[in-house]
Amino acid sequence: MSPGRLVGPVLLLLSALLLHLLLIQPNHPGAMTWQALFLFPLELPAILLALIAASGRVAFVSRLAVTVLLCLLAVLKAADFAFFTALGRGFNPVADIVLVGAGFRLLSGAIGLVPAILAAVGAVIATALVVRATWWATGVWARVQPPMLARGAAGAAAIAAAGVAVGEIGQTMGRWRLPVDPPGAAFTARVAVERVGLARRTLAELRDFRIAALRDPMAERDDLFDLIDRDVLLVFVESYGRASLDTDLYAATHRQTLRDGARRLEAAGLAMASGFVSAPTQGGQSWLSHATFANGLWVNGQTKYSAVLASGRETLFHLAARSGFHTAAVMPQITLDWPESAVMGFDTILAAADLGYEGPAFNWVTMPDQFTFAALDRLVRDPIDQPVFAQLATGSSHAPWVPVPELVEWDAIGDGRIFQLMVEGAPTPEEVWRDRDRVREQYRKAVDYALSNVIDYAARHADDPPLMIVTGDHQAADFVALDDRSDVPVHVIGPPELVAQVRDWGWRPGLVPAPDTPVIGMDRMRDRLIGAFTSGLAAIPLGG
Repeated sequence: MSPGRLVGPVLLLLSALLLHLLLIQPNHPGAMTWQALFLFPLELPAILLALIAASGRVAFVSRLAVTVLLCLLAVLKAADFAFFTALGRGFNPVADIVLVGAGFRLLSGAIGLVPAILAAVGAVIATALVVRATWWATGVWARVQPPMLARGAAGAAAIAAAGVAVGEIGQTMGRWRLPVDPPGAAFTARVAVERVGLARRTLAELRDFRIAALRDPMAERDDLFDLIDRDVLLVFVESYGRASLDTDLYAATHRQTLRDGARRLEAAGLAMASGFVSAPTQGGQSWLSHATFANGLWVNGQTKYSAVLASGRETLFHLAARSGFHTAAVMPQITLDWPESAVMGFDTILAAADLGYEGPAFNWVTMPDQFTFAALDRLVRDPIDQPVFAQLATGSSHAPWVPVPELVEWDAIGDGRIFQLMVEGAPTPEEVWRDRDRVREQYRKAVDYALSNVIDYAARHADDPPLMIVTGDHQAADFVALDDRSDVPVHVIGPPELVAQVRDWGWRPGLVPAPDTPVIGMDRMRDRLIGAFTSGLAAIPLGG
């Protein structure tokens, strides 16, 4: 009996088209092109032939399996699309579940509670419609009843088609794939395979991190940092690595700036101690260093980053908040949604749009570091009537390092328009990046500006100084740093009686660390700071 007598060709075509669209559904904004409609998913013939070959109860099971898998993948790819759009990364089905509530609150704050609820209801309805449509489409092909011989041939062909698809998928496992497949063939199953691998790795990391959270001797304590009677500022200086002190191209400039700065701060009554820590990343991904420092765990990849967020581990900022500090994050380079921040322990979160900057962008850099520090005072330190424990990540020494800002009078900063003249007539990144020597020169200037700004800020507040922990987040890219070590300098700046608490770390006084200073992991810094500035912790095992 021919298929056409049982199922019309129009229904066959429409149902096949629906399954085709599900399989080529993009998981990345970059894949939203008309070209994607003409990709051929190799899973499609395997699915259609399997539905034709099945009969009786097997047909029902086949339809159910295909419907469930395709709909789960559709939801997964929709989540991927949303995360790439908002956060610039894909969705982790294990670790990102904890962000669903934070994401809804973020959406509510952006568009209102009622529209957010309507959007959530709409998503549920859309999912239900996709499930219903997929069940219908699989039913159309399951009703095709070819002769027994043809049914067996269809089953064999389905196995062969699946084998081809799986073989192609197998070649891609273990390495990152672009969101868009090459023209001609699309593999929805790749998304599933990659996410299954990611989920397995995340679960393993999550187990380890949850054990570390349970064994954390600092968890739930509210009596830490009792030796500190003032604000604490943890400052990450972008792309500031050991190359600034050891590489000939940069050392003369940066060492001189640090020596001059140390003399200036010492004359103002401040003390300093400096050493080296090893960062978990090089060339980029600053957030891995932020997480490593705050959590006291080695977070050297995105999977570990996702796992540590989901682990329940208390960060430096959770502990500080419970001990009487108002915690804050001042992050001028955060321009997208940042739902992860909801589980990091911050009371106040200030991204680029929150800092009141009306001046020009310095290419990728949203605002000069000097404005960011001024905003820290204006929005956090001045109005909040309790000690502040804040993280600030600078941006001016981030690539492309052009144009480099200049320090201005602090009282003249205003809304940042004073920086307009610094970008007019400046060379473009395209012009600078044609010459690697010129890139390195711009990097030297940018880091020197960043260090000068930190020193100037500390000197400005010398009469009532905060305790500042200043560290690089990572080395610059290898061709810029010319140093493949992951070491970054770290400086403690503040009143002499507080800086004296770290004297047994073996760090050199001043702002230039000794070359032979032992390098410790950045993951040891959380517990080192707690141990140094909390009375009565001698018997508690602390990192490093």
